[in-house]
Amino acid sequence: MTAPDHIIATTPASDRRNLLGLTRSQLETFFVDLGEKRFRAQQVMKWIHHRGVRDFDDMTDLSRALRDRLSQIAEVTPPRIAEQQDSQDGTRKWAIAVEGGSLVEAVLIPEGDRATLCVSSQVGCSLDCTFCSTGKQGFQRDLTAAEIIGQVWLAINSYDAWQSGKGRVVTNVVMMGMGEPLLNFDNVVAAMNLMCDDLAYGLSKRKVTLSTSGVVPNLDRLAEWADVSLAVSLHAPNDQLRDEIVPINRKYPIERLLASAKAYLDAQTDKKRVVTIEYTLLAGVNDSVDQARELAALLEDYPCKINLIPFNDFPDSGYQRPSGNAVSRFWQVLTDAGFVVTVRTTRGDDIDAACGQLVGEVVDRTRRAERHRAGRSAQTLLESG
Repeated sequence: MTAPDHIIATTPASDRRNLLGLTRSQLETFFVDLGEKRFRAQQVMKWIHHRGVRDFDDMTDLSRALRDRLSQIAEVTPPRIAEQQDSQDGTRKWAIAVEGGSLVEAVLIPEGDRATLCVSSQVGCSLDCTFCSTGKQGFQRDLTAAEIIGQVWLAINSYDAWQSGKGRVVTNVVMMGMGEPLLNFDNVVAAMNLMCDDLAYGLSKRKVTLSTSGVVPNLDRLAEWADVSLAVSLHAPNDQLRDEIVPINRKYPIERLLASAKAYLDAQTDKKRVVTIEYTLLAGVNDSVDQARELAALLEDYPCKINLIPFNDFPDSGYQRPSGNAVSRFWQVLTDAGFVVTVRTTRGDDIDAACGQLVGEVVDRTRRAERHRAGRSAQTLLESG
């Protein structure tokens, strides 16, 4: 599947076309409009995404005339890394400067021969889920396709992987960073299709996951444009509680959301897929045994696996992380009911790289230490499989 052809990724500060975020079909159109053959798109995609080359002069299988022309009308411009932090356990987080001076964050978490990159889709978020620090900073704007796929490009480049032959730095991508992906539909779809294109990053569609809090109208049309894995940020077993902690539920309640996610699965050719249900455990709010039983009843016979996420604290959150015993009891109820249940484990707790904590800030070492002492942080973003 491909992104809608009308989506064109540009860098607002330049009159030149930014080729970084163009899908294969868009890049083919770009070259045809220049009077060139379509296969030029394949050549340029390999230079950008397989070799990490930005300078057209280095694209040696293009004619000198074409390289000169591209230098005048186009560019390959990823966003800029403002700060990089490395955890003792191998987790790496970047604060990434995008057009206009705003910052977004991306996190890479290695696990054996895999490494999962958590990618942002917006500057801030408008949904204001009460347990997420990203939502507390408000919404500024959507990221372009170039700024989204640019996070993958930067992650690979930061390890010098193209030049050193280190192989795949990124094996999985989760659209679980800052922002609600389905509210930036066109640019997210374009970027995800680049992630899966063999001429770009060649990731399996099972290894790219879109997470949504429940923008049902766009979820209803997602299958027309993409067939990646799907995660639903549920976080409550009933509408009354979800209305409070995930406000979009007031517009698109649980029954409608789950039906839309099921319809997305039904549209896929791979009938073995399931929806990942994400459930952030908040002490004294949604972590009781009775609520676990209610969740099990809600999801009975639903094609899903469940990912439990013990809450990651941030300043003035108003919530607390549940005890290990509370997490275990919740997990046991769901497991006894026959569900496949995972619990995100603590990673990168020295760099504040946790789910729900990404705020697009570059903080000094003192402030970071204070935030670290304020609460445990950094759960893995690895999806099973």
